[in-house]
Amino acid sequence: MKICVLPGDGIGPEIMAEAVRVLEALRSDGLKFEMETALLGGSAVDAAGSPYPESTQALARAADAILLGAVGGPKWDALPRELRPERGLLGIRKDLGLFANLRPAILYPELANASSLKPEIVAGLDILIVRELTGDIYFGQPRGVREENGQRVGFNTMVYSEAEIQRIGKVAFEAARKRDRRVCSVDKMNVLECTQLWRDVMIEVSQDYPDVTLSHMLVDNAAMQLVRAPKQFDVMVTGNMFGDILSDEASMLTGSIGMLPSASLDEAGKGLYEPSHGSAPDIAGLGVANPLATILSAAMMLRYSFNLEGAAQRVEAAVKKVLADGCRTGDIYEPGTRRMTTRQMGDAVLGVL
Repeated sequence: MKICVLPGDGIGPEIMAEAVRVLEALRSDGLKFEMETALLGGSAVDAAGSPYPESTQALARAADAILLGAVGGPKWDALPRELRPERGLLGIRKDLGLFANLRPAILYPELANASSLKPEIVAGLDILIVRELTGDIYFGQPRGVREENGQRVGFNTMVYSEAEIQRIGKVAFEAARKRDRRVCSVDKMNVLECTQLWRDVMIEVSQDYPDVTLSHMLVDNAAMQLVRAPKQFDVMVTGNMFGDILSDEASMLTGSIGMLPSASLDEAGKGLYEPSHGSAPDIAGLGVANPLATILSAAMMLRYSFNLEGAAQRVEAAVKKVLADGCRTGDIYEPGTRRMTTRQMGDAVLGVL
């Protein structure tokens, strides 16, 4: 199994080191991984002059799965837009056809007090947000800034084809079949024609899934409902921009974005796996970052790209055990628990494994 490892920027190398240690530990189960490291984001700009250099492209295309740390940081904010680290992330998604982003928002019982909401509101939370990743306003053309009547005007284009909506809809409905069989499609059909088409196609796709209940919600109401009564949702499916916002909102219901993994998949099951959080340059190099989201992203990789459900469950069970034992990094620390460094948290997970 060929894995392309992309540590990235900021805390990326620190958290990636712990995920790699976990994967190496699984070799005792007879699992064979070939892991090769490459550059993406700001580190790639510094070394190769491109956020997604050709050497990384070749390695990513040849791999069965990609494990990513994080990209970006203020160091590169002044660069031309095409050279910024985020263009590397968008580039690899587009290059590999990674159209389906799966972001679970799960509240571990031990972290209920870390949520910004009352424990009774979030206890037992388990949401899966399915976000379309390669279309919408982030990629639509035309786009840019031009001059009109003596002033600058910025413009972007929101666009979705019927086929793009169909394929992300199928991902959501298939995922729901493995859960509580409920899909909530989020749009803004009362204002945007593009998302009226989204709703129409989702209704059509739902005809092939009579065992799954489909509901619809406008994005502004969905944002409100996520903080009012989040447990009403099972699977949420939405477009690129709305999904970007809602998935970050949902992540904070769990107490820390440092706990949540994500998967970005193509149509064949090849995927890029990364924590939902960013590169956190303010704590980079301090050894205090939470590696659990990256470790859990590796578990998602085992499940979705390699069909190793047993190994995935072992990793997830190890994370649950260390939390139950009171192990905490600074982002989830509370009195009565043990504050740990990045490396110590990795050691704890390895100890359980």
